[in-house]
Amino acid sequence: MGNLLEVQNIHTFIGQFHILEGVTVAAPQGSITVLLGRNGAGKTTTLKSVLGLTPPREGKIIFAGQEIQGRRSFDIAAMGIGFVPEHRAIFRDLSVLENLRIAERQKGDLARKEEFIFGLFPDLKRLLKLPGTNLSGGQQQMLAVARAMVPENKLLLIDEPSEGLAPVIIEQMIEAIQKLSETTTVLLVEQNFIVASKLAERYVIIEEGQSVKQGLMAELVNDKETIHRYLGAA
Repeated sequence: MGNLLEVQNIHTFIGQFHILEGVTVAAPQGSITVLLGRNGAGKTTTLKSVLGLTPPREGKIIFAGQEIQGRRSFDIAAMGIGFVPEHRAIFRDLSVLENLRIAERQKGDLARKEEFIFGLFPDLKRLLKLPGTNLSGGQQQMLAVARAMVPENKLLLIDEPSEGLAPVIIEQMIEAIQKLSETTTVLLVEQNFIVASKLAERYVIIEEGQSVKQGLMAELVNDKETIHRYLGAA
């Protein structure tokens, strides 16, 4: 199975601060890969670097066989990369339906995807006319993920999908992302190791702006020393 995305030794600055100091990530086609690490390690910046929101100064980012570093974020997204940012970032004054429609890249995107989207998130179909501000935190997160699914994306970047959600909603989100990965490659940041271990097939650990370890999640769950050293868990 080839890699849909390859991040090769990127260095990213935010202002004068050298945030990423050599991050390498491979996301195989049709897989779920998770970025792990402590708060401030550089996980979110890695996602933003892929999308060009924080462009790397060094290194390469290869998507579907093409180098994309240095391109505008709009052009990178148009190649088939969706982004679900941390804290959801939905349009709270717009209805659920309007939030979904605004995500269309081409007319008819939503119509082509609505059966799949509402199959994953049936709550959203029931709440179509409700403004985003009236949704619960879990429903807002569902909407944020659903919105990124409206256009025809090959890769979804998802930042902290379980943050602040109740356990029952987290289980729904896990099931939805697993179903989504049957058609779309997923690269996500997840602070909750239990959630990450249920979701991902592969992992990359980022520590102080560098990728320090990567491999199969099935092997990491039994590597207590690595978990304790880099993630702080027992």
